[in-house]
Amino acid sequence: MNFLQFCRWLEKTPIADLMNGPEWMFPAVESIHIIGLTLLVGTVTIVCLSFLGMGLRRPPVWELAQRLAPWTRLGLWVMLITGPLMFSADAVHYYSNVAFHFKMLMLALALIAHFTLYRKAVASRKPHAWGKWASCVTLLLWLAVMLGGRAIAFF
Repeated sequence: MNFLQFCRWLEKTPIADLMNGPEWMFPAVESIHIIGLTLLVGTVTIVCLSFLGMGLRRPPVWELAQRLAPWTRLGLWVMLITGPLMFSADAVHYYSNVAFHFKMLMLALALIAHFTLYRKAVASRKPHAWGKWASCVTLLLWLAVMLGGRAIAFF
């Protein structure tokens, strides 16, 4: 089964039927998805701006990241659950949507950066200069994810 066949199959599942059922379902799930994105990107932004010297000065960046980590993880889980639900509603359309492909690429890169560069930068109790670079890369990638998500409606 290739990916297009998978998309066609997915659109016929009970989950896709549920997402396409009541007219309020997709907007409700999309709203929850955006709340998850806000939690994830908001907490990451607070930590990155602190790392760049433009945010909170106290507590130290590593402690701030530690305190916000449960909210960051919650936002990520919410996104990873609601995203596929929305995808199931119109999988064949998303299959050929260039903005969706861009968003998925940026999401993969953002997650890789988050679990490597960002995590290493904020875990250090003694900030390194490359941490500022990691913060900038992380912020730009999450911004690209958001822009790609917004652009899906126009393609």
